[in-house]
Amino acid sequence: MTGSRNDNLNVAVLLPCYNEAATIGAVVRGFRTTLPKARIHVYDNNSTDGTALQAMLAGANVVRERRQGKGHVVRRMFADIDADIYIMADGDGTYAPEDADELIRTLLTERADMVVGTRRGVHADAGRQGHAVGNRLFNVLYRTIFGADFTDIFSGYRAFSRRFVKSFPAVSGGFEIETEMSVHASRLKLPVSELELDYGRRPEGSHSKLSTFRDGAKILWMFAMLMKETRPFAFFGVISTLFMLASLGFMVPVLTEYFETGLVSRMPTWVLSVALMMVSFMMFTAGVILDSVSRARAEQLRIHYMILRAPHLHEGVPLIVNDIDIPRAPPKAGVA
Repeated sequence: MTGSRNDNLNVAVLLPCYNEAATIGAVVRGFRTTLPKARIHVYDNNSTDGTALQAMLAGANVVRERRQGKGHVVRRMFADIDADIYIMADGDGTYAPEDADELIRTLLTERADMVVGTRRGVHADAGRQGHAVGNRLFNVLYRTIFGADFTDIFSGYRAFSRRFVKSFPAVSGGFEIETEMSVHASRLKLPVSELELDYGRRPEGSHSKLSTFRDGAKILWMFAMLMKETRPFAFFGVISTLFMLASLGFMVPVLTEYFETGLVSRMPTWVLSVALMMVSFMMFTAGVILDSVSRARAEQLRIHYMILRAPHLHEGVPLIVNDIDIPRAPPKAGVA
């Protein structure tokens, strides 16, 4: 990034891949055409079908990540690569490289840290009906727990600022990495935007790596863990309520008998109900304490995020990023 009239921001295209030899070559060539000055990085995740070779022949920089799982690949890419703007897509050909310039334009004009390319028609063509149902359910669950910032948390086509990438503490190992990205943005209340884009079909010979039930269970577990980390009071409050209801369920009959007869004939039941009530109080106390810890952690993440440099739009000066002309607003009256 320079201070000249044409600020050339450094753009990196990140393509995590596993057995995508049938499509990766065309994807790389598409991004080279759309963003001729961008660096294109393909991270091969132990492919056995020649994905790395096809990517190299198409002109990409290829790196192998041996830990299996998309989350491990994304964490490695974010750590290795330094750029001003990052474009992340899948290597299966379902996302159009031609849309990358619009993602960049939106990122800059909206002054956002992440732009999500929401998938038009994904519910009608999700490969399998189970995937479509899962997409709907998890998106509704996300909005219920973490807020209404996103409508498609599983989209793999995204643009990021440098300060998002370098402040993102990726811990996921698999396909739940997109959920973690969304929660990170919602937790820190980062500026984000969505852009509806066409979602293509996989060509013949290319197969989805998603398992409806296995990966769905992993994502559901990640939802629970992220809720525990980011909203511990609500998480432990729910557990506390469940234990309290169970305690009252055992306790009420015993108390009813005691008030009617003055006797407690079911002492083990009474002891169990009191124990459950004590656990309920402990869960509530844990939620209160961990909520303060979570707030402190969020403050630290926010401070680290604010330290990092972001691409700025200087008023009234045109910006060209990889041959894309980004319009700027004219200077305001009375502003030097």
